Amino acid sequence: MGRAVSVAACALNQWVLDFEGNLARILRSIDIAKSQGARYRLGPELEICGYGCSDHYYESDTLLHSFQVLAKLLESPATQDIICDVGMPVLHRNVRYNCRVIFLNKKILLIRPKISLANAGNYRELRWFTPWNKARHVEEYFLPRIIQEVTGQETVPFGDAVLATKDTCLGTEICEELWAPNSPHIEMGLDGVEIFTNSSGSHHVLRKAHTRVDLVNSATAKNGGIYILANQKGCDGDRLYYDGCAMISMNGETVAQGSQFSLDDVEVLVATLDLEDVRSYRAEISSRNLAASKVDPYPRIKVNFALSCSDDVAVPTCMPIQWRHHSPEEEISLGPACWLWDYLRRSKQAGFLLPLSGGIDSSATACIVFSMCHQVCLAVKNGNADVLADVRKIVNDETYLPEDPREFCKRIFTTCYMASENSSQDTCNRAKLLAEQIGSYHINLNIDAAVKAIVGIFSVVTGRTPRFSVYGGSSRENLALQNVQARIRMVLAYLFAQLTLWTRGMPGGLLVLGSANVDESLRGYLTKYDCSSADINPIGGISKTDLKNFIQYCIENFQLTALRSIMSAPPTAELEPLVDGQVAQTDEEDMGMTYAELSIYGKLRKIAKAGPYSMFCKLINMWKEICTPREVASKVKHFFRMYSINRHKMTTLTPSYHAENYSPDDNRFDLRPFLYNTTWSWQFRCIDEEVNALYFLYGFTFKALTMG
Repeated sequence: MGRAVSVAACALNQWVLDFEGNLARILRSIDIAKSQGARYRLGPELEICGYGCSDHYYESDTLLHSFQVLAKLLESPATQDIICDVGMPVLHRNVRYNCRVIFLNKKILLIRPKISLANAGNYRELRWFTPWNKARHVEEYFLPRIIQEVTGQETVPFGDAVLATKDTCLGTEICEELWAPNSPHIEMGLDGVEIFTNSSGSHHVLRKAHTRVDLVNSATAKNGGIYILANQKGCDGDRLYYDGCAMISMNGETVAQGSQFSLDDVEVLVATLDLEDVRSYRAEISSRNLAASKVDPYPRIKVNFALSCSDDVAVPTCMPIQWRHHSPEEEISLGPACWLWDYLRRSKQAGFLLPLSGGIDSSATACIVFSMCHQVCLAVKNGNADVLADVRKIVNDETYLPEDPREFCKRIFTTCYMASENSSQDTCNRAKLLAEQIGSYHINLNIDAAVKAIVGIFSVVTGRTPRFSVYGGSSRENLALQNVQARIRMVLAYLFAQLTLWTRGMPGGLLVLGSANVDESLRGYLTKYDCSSADINPIGGISKTDLKNFIQYCIENFQLTALRSIMSAPPTAELEPLVDGQVAQTDEEDMGMTYAELSIYGKLRKIAKAGPYSMFCKLINMWKEICTPREVASKVKHFFRMYSINRHKMTTLTPSYHAENYSPDDNRFDLRPFLYNTTWSWQFRCIDEEVNALYFLYGFTFKALTMG
């Protein structure tokens, strides 16, 4: 009868402009899909050139090379007898579109342009592409000669259409269209489309995966049908980590789940599903059937091919499964670790160097590298030949086999404790013990000689010697002396990154890792061009609160007992003189706010789009049990004053793994000025007027304001 269809969703670790590598991964995914019986193969968004090409989309070379790869795919025996759905940019009548090119047996069936473009947060698709605004309209697309020579076609359909095979009907969505309020799958489903496909370039954000899963399942819960989602995975060249999660859903339930974090460059998910389950599910939804009788039909491209076999009655079909979500701590352990691995192998460096201070942030960064080593050893143990080949290139040993994460860590990870006269023995011991437990190659050094040399030059030139405030110096002197220490550490970090392996008789250089968290960046609690200035930062998009929870996760899952004392110690920069041998400086006292408060400020500023006045209005209710309106006003003013004074530091922020939607990343996510009027005179006056009005109306205790 022809009812059991076999379909494949792919998660590919594509790399921008790596046309040769991208082609190989696409072909491998098609081979795997066919070997598992699939008759339709769906790949990620813009998989031929890689999603993150950015302004390279303007270049005609990107279009040319994409068509050259398409020609190779059309010619390949691997693409015969399976419908292949690939993503690439296409120029139609001098307008660039983000497209799906769907082909079968050397014939292009349809080029489907994206209708709803992603243009928020990290996405800037409207900068490079134009949405297809002609609903249910198809035009002729004149193929370039290199494609005509392969297909024998001069023109092919281009536009908003669906495919009608011998046994079913397929409709396409591209990434953002699933998230749009008027998703195409709604009316396509009413028009009889039974299989919906979605090719995504969706990146990881902490606690986001469930939203994507819920959207996919809800797409077919009300309307019935099969939904196939493919997604890119890995670091394709910038701050984002695309987190896979390929999935297949039917009638509101997940039937196949791909991994969210994996070192596999190619992952293929195949499911066999019964079309009659879709039809019977839809049959009893009377509201759907009434709406379907009035829907405008989609143009149908007839395809002389079936996704099922005529004798498939005994073919087993997939059953619903329960989606397993990672905890936020697991996400931090796995996502940045996979991102670091991609960056390391693709940059062709020999490892990482981390200034390890013995505090939570640098320790969390070290734990992420250790987690990466765990993932690498596990992948090799499971037979991943690609990972093994990359490992051997990195360590420059063609016979090396990574089996112990600590031993591998020793080869590729150098940690460095940079002491000064202001450093405590406690932080030195904590850094050393953690390095021993993760297996890193650890260096202890003292920066005092360099600090004195720099300050000495200043004294010779000016005849003045700055002093710390505890010795009678001004706040300017105090801050300048702290910054000298911080900046010298950055210089030394890069020196040791370049030459440490040379001293050990090993080739290559090391990537310097930064370890400023998202809250410190937001507040500007860092020295410009200090150790926060690095090559990459795996925790730059993660809050202090989440990092503390991650540290606890590492204690329990990696048995890193050294982290217990790190967790219990108050965060400190250790840049001011010790008092009786003990640290007197703490981060939260320096900042004038707690890390918990910073997370709230960050979410209100970015996610809730709150300026000073709106933030005050929200916080007087959020904090009504703990703060008076005047105290709230003071906190909000202090935050915005410090945020605006330090915003210029975001222009030089180390490229960081994007993990939070309140990231202050100035590159393209959080676009703001970096020269502010830091008095905020108008805004703060509005807050003061509101405070005065509240006290006039309700008296001097805020508790009165909350009484019935």
